[in-house]
Amino acid sequence: MKINEKKKELKKLIRGAKTVFIMAHKNLDLDALGSSIGLYSILEKQKKNCFLVINDKEHELGVEKVLRELDGCLQIITGQEVEDNLYLRKKRNLLFILDTNKKELVQDYEIVSLFDDEQIVIIDHHELGKTSIECSNRIIDNTASSTCEMITNLIEEYNSSIDPYYATLLLSGIVLDTNNFTLKTNNETYYSAYYLSCLGASTTKVQYLLKQDLKDYMERQKLITNVQVTDNKIAIAKGSSYAIYRKEDLAKIADTLLFFNDIELSFVIAKTSNNITSVSGRSIGKKSIANILSKLGGGGDKMGGAAQFENVPISKVAEKLNQAIKEED
Repeated sequence: MKINEKKKELKKLIRGAKTVFIMAHKNLDLDALGSSIGLYSILEKQKKNCFLVINDKEHELGVEKVLRELDGCLQIITGQEVEDNLYLRKKRNLLFILDTNKKELVQDYEIVSLFDDEQIVIIDHHELGKTSIECSNRIIDNTASSTCEMITNLIEEYNSSIDPYYATLLLSGIVLDTNNFTLKTNNETYYSAYYLSCLGASTTKVQYLLKQDLKDYMERQKLITNVQVTDNKIAIAKGSSYAIYRKEDLAKIADTLLFFNDIELSFVIAKTSNNITSVSGRSIGKKSIANILSKLGGGGDKMGGAAQFENVPISKVAEKLNQAIKEED
């Protein structure tokens, strides 16, 4: 569903709210943060009292740069502080959930119970799954490149001028999720980028926000050297059982593997904590990553997704993944 198709309902909900809370997924990336701040800017212009709900203690490099540069400009609270900041009349509160629709992935699922069904709005570009949050206002657009693209459409709908820095954040989220406009990109994606440029988005600043740490890059290169290719089109990279990687690093490696000749599906399996083994997957679109990883208890959409296992070794996860891939053939 396109966000513009729900514009009347959205505007009515926003008009009736006094206090609005915005929450994205754990381990924020620039799509989650950029879309959250883009929505925040719309709501501020509508004279709403806005809060970003962030429980993350550590952040990836780009997100850390943004939060440092915007220190003091946004009202940021943890999930534990939401109840104390609710508007007295319960019906005048609104919760937006961005860039995810899964219970286990949001910053703090417990706060969802503080809001009635009609007070919750989900805006996301990932497919629904077994653990999707139930509410009457779900705007899920699988054709959108990113949640930043969806929020850009909403900004245009409101004809809202935003700070060029915020426009840059939205463009950064689009560039990130499309891997520099090489994945899940269509004419609407390019139009959103053009529109943000008209609002003052800086491509130089986007490049700065997306700069990588050299040590992290070298660690990812090590993981890429341990790749197996099956059926001449499926690349699976496995990390060492002694190395710990960040989830966003697994996603970046999976993106990189798609650039090699004939590769249609890519998966990266590695430990993301001492007891968690994670899988990140990407597809050029011929087969759905969501269909494969849902068999492993994960999710995502046609182009990408993830799954994780507690206290399961990398070798065992690889077996489960290979079986799921065979079942999808």
